[in-house]
Parts: sequence; structure tokens; C-alpha cells
Amino acid sequence: MTAPHEAGGYEVTVRRGQFWIPGERVAAEHGTVQRGPMFVQWEAPVGEVRPVPLVLVHGGGGQGTDWTGTPDGRPGWATRFVEAGFAVYVVDRCGHGRSPYHPDVISPMGAQFPYEAAQALFLPEESRAGQTQWTFDRELGSADVDQLVAPMGPLPADLAESQRLDADRLARLLDVIGDAVLVTHSAGGPVGWLTANARPDRVAGIVAVEPIGPAFAEFPGLGELTWGLTSAEITCDPPAEHPAQVPGRTIPGLTGTPVTVVTGGASAFAGFAPQVVDFLADAGAQAQLMHLPDVGITGNGHALIFEANSDEIAGRVIDWILNTLSK
Repeated sequence: MTAPHEAGGYEVTVRRGQFWIPGERVAAEHGTVQRGPMFVQWEAPVGEVRPVPLVLVHGGGGQGTDWTGTPDGRPGWATRFVEAGFAVYVVDRCGHGRSPYHPDVISPMGAQFPYEAAQALFLPEESRAGQTQWTFDRELGSADVDQLVAPMGPLPADLAESQRLDADRLARLLDVIGDAVLVTHSAGGPVGWLTANARPDRVAGIVAVEPIGPAFAEFPGLGELTWGLTSAEITCDPPAEHPAQVPGRTIPGLTGTPVTVVTGGASAFAGFAPQVVDFLADAGAQAQLMHLPDVGITGNGHALIFEANSDEIAGRVIDWILNTLSK
């Protein structure tokens, strides 16, 4: 096997760094510890940078590496966004990747993410014929599926608390970097809605790639979207005394916020995406659907940020962001 650095790769000159959004200091058995810090890495072009950065929020059991490369070794969306002139902040959500997890101070850990769940989510057999952009091996035991599953870890068992922690850390990240566009994937979608609710004046727009839904959906073994599109409580106007009152009420943090929901033509998430858009629009967001076949891009599943045409899709997202920021 040829070493990756000898086989190819890509050249890019950037400025980069990393830092942490600290967690709360809490007393533990052996002393004072942090609860749920969030790791942040950033990259930016060497020259002129677009005025509003992007914050990339990974999905369920993933980590920030979801945005930095693909299972077959191509550059991920983070690189493509930097090449387009954006400063990019990639986070590891609390308890994922480089953000430390201990069940005594965060919450009990959920189940590990098995190959079978990854196949059902990203490579369902019933979508094989239509998912033409997954041009790699799909079988359990193949090198490509190994690369897909390797970074996937467990989620905190308390989905609402996980989302609350993530949104708090992301809100404090925006306090550091200023206005930003949030780019979320899958189970990272609720964190985008909650962050906008916490810092409405800092979120210039949201690109929600295949966000979980529809409203009030229950996911066996994972949790429930108790407050519409989030498990954690979200603020409404007028205030909701219980979750059933959320539909039809304004969510102040989303009012006027440009949102595009991106879905693949061979993804099961596309079936309920219009309901997600309607819920967001009813809450006051300027929400729209970018169903990829409608813009001439076909063959994509839930893993569209990894698939063979990921660069083409990134280009469409970049266009949407630039058009949104120019208004």
C-alpha cells in the first residue's frame, strides 16, 4: 500500500489554529473538572477573507473530521469553503471527537454506533439503485465502510442535555468570533436551531444538511424531538407552557433567519424535509428547501458530504451562502 503522502493529496496554503470553549467547572470525586468542553479548530485563507465565517457542526455519532475529509481521502467541505475565501470553524460537539467525555460529569453514555446502524443510515439496501454517488464499496468489512464508521462514537444518552450543552458552547463561540453562518449535518441540525435561539443577532444564516425530523419525531435508542425540531427546550413567543404548544408560535431566534435545508434524492430524509421547512417557516424563519435533484444533482444519500460529487454540492451551498450574505 502506498503511503497517503506519497499517493497524492492536495495542496492548500492556509492560516490555522485551535482553541477550546471551556465547560463549567464542577466538583468530581477526584477534584474540580470541566463539564463538556468543546474543541474548535479553524482555518482561513492567507489573503483576503470573506467578512462572515462559517461554523461547521457535525451530526450524531460523528466528529469534526466529518468536514475535513471523505472516507476515500478527498478534501472535505471545510477545505472547499476555505478555498472559496471563508474562515471556517470546525467543532467537535461535547463528548465527541477531541471533546472529552466522562459519564460522571456529562451524562450516561449511549450505545456505540455499530456498522449495521451506519449502513442503515448512510447505505440502505433499498436505496442502492438510486444512490449512484456512493461509488465506493458498501459492504460490511470493506475498507471504505471501515473509514466511514471509524470516527463514529456514542452520543450522550440524554439527547436534550447533549443539545443544550452544544448550543451553549456554540453560542459562546459566536461571542468570540462574531456573526457566522452555521452549517449543520443530520443530528447536528437541532443544535443549529438552538444556537440561533440563543444568539439570534449572531447567526447570519443556517445551512441544514439532511437535518433530523420531522417535528416531534421519536428515534428508538436515541431520543425524541420533544420541542418540535429539538429535544432541548426552545423559546417561543408567546411562551409555550408545554411542547405541544410550539407549532404555530414564533421562535424569536429564528425570526427572519435565512435557512436552507439540503437533501439528497436517494435519502429517506428527503421525505420529511418539506415538513421541516414548513415548521421553520411557521416559526418565522426565511426557510427554503434545496432538494438536490431539483437543481440537477442526483444520486445522493444521507452521506452527501462524503459522496463522489461532494464538491459539486459544496459549490451549490457556497452559492447560497454568498447570495444570502449579499442581501
